[in-house]
Amino acid sequence: MQSHVIDYKIIGHDVQLVEIELDPFETVIAEAGAMLYMDQDIQFETRMGDGAEPNEGLLGKLLKGAGRVIMGESLFLTHFTNRGTTKRKVAFSAPYPGTVIPFNLQQYNGNIIVQRDTFLCAAMGTKVSMHFNQKLGSGLFGGEGFILQKLQGDGLVFGHAGGTVIERELHGESLFVDTGCVVAYTTGIDFSVSQAGGLKSMLFGGEGVFLAHLRGHGKVWLQSMPIRKLIHALAPGGRNSGKEQAGGLLRDLLDSGR
Repeated sequence: MQSHVIDYKIIGHDVQLVEIELDPFETVIAEAGAMLYMDQDIQFETRMGDGAEPNEGLLGKLLKGAGRVIMGESLFLTHFTNRGTTKRKVAFSAPYPGTVIPFNLQQYNGNIIVQRDTFLCAAMGTKVSMHFNQKLGSGLFGGEGFILQKLQGDGLVFGHAGGTVIERELHGESLFVDTGCVVAYTTGIDFSVSQAGGLKSMLFGGEGVFLAHLRGHGKVWLQSMPIRKLIHALAPGGRNSGKEQAGGLLRDLLDSGR
């Protein structure tokens, strides 16, 4: 299904939202609860599925719904359609401070891989499905988990990241990233997990035991403040820098024994 062609504007700086302008009978799909405001004539309907395959049967919708539950997302997606005769607007915001990222899937061979909590909204016609990380170590220690999301289509998709977004192009080289800071990557990128240096570095370095290892040919999006770091920094006794406190793993082990 060809995606609807939508216009958009990203509003804000540190806490962003995306405002989408819909022509009559254009539709945008979004995560449940992401809508911030909408004009008159915008009607919404909660559905089990993304609507990318109009002839998809009930079994297919149930399987997709089950996949979303496994990913920790809502069973349903919300479809917003302009039922009026003139252009109307609807806006979406993420559940925590950060940056809205527009992805034009046509530029990335029709699909990208994202963290399971990255997807915010997309033009109707976008397929949202599970993507299994084939390397078990990445799922156990990589921060993104074993199950990611694959976004497929030929239109605009909007994701959300914590803090500042960094874009990197890889041309066969490797990039090592703090686990949990990988937002999205194109299909030419291989994602795995590597040990963070030697024993001394793991115990006292304060950077954790594992690093995400990205290599190949393609594009990578990173976030400076994933939600786990934000929660950790704001928690009583949290570390404002978002880094491990002095002593790294050894300090944590000693603290847990108190």
